[in-house]
Amino acid sequence: MINKEIVIKLAEEKLDEKMFLVDVTVSKSNVINVFVDSFDGITIDKCIEISRHIEHNLDREDEDFELQVSSPGITENFRVKQQYFKYKEREIELVTNEDQKLKGLLKEAVEEGIILETVSNVKIEGQKRKQPVIKEYKFKYDEIKNAKAVITFK
Repeated sequence: MINKEIVIKLAEEKLDEKMFLVDVTVSKSNVINVFVDSFDGITIDKCIEISRHIEHNLDREDEDFELQVSSPGITENFRVKQQYFKYKEREIELVTNEDQKLKGLLKEAVEEGIILETVSNVKIEGQKRKQPVIKEYKFKYDEIKNAKAVITFK
């Protein structure tokens, strides 16, 4: 089986300062999946460059393998802190470890955790219509079960 740490090292050699490694998986049958992302978005050409670098530094004579390099996809859950940093000031949805589901604006993402701002319409006594109420939630990363970007078409 191909060593995952070697694949990680090879992938990281081709990342620039705006790029980050999201995940690397190596199956028992040597199917290698490398997921990379960037704060500016990842191009196909960059995925090809990383793929070729990894492929040229692994010996198919020792072990045959299948290699795929791609972005993690917009509908996938976040796997690393950098994805939170990337989606700052955008809408995300998350589930806490207590199974609380929240959807809102990612106001802040720092090394320690995030701040999520939600808006809900609430009936306030003395008002005819529901009024928007803004609430901020602070979470440490280990309090979040999963999170992902919300896709909107405007």
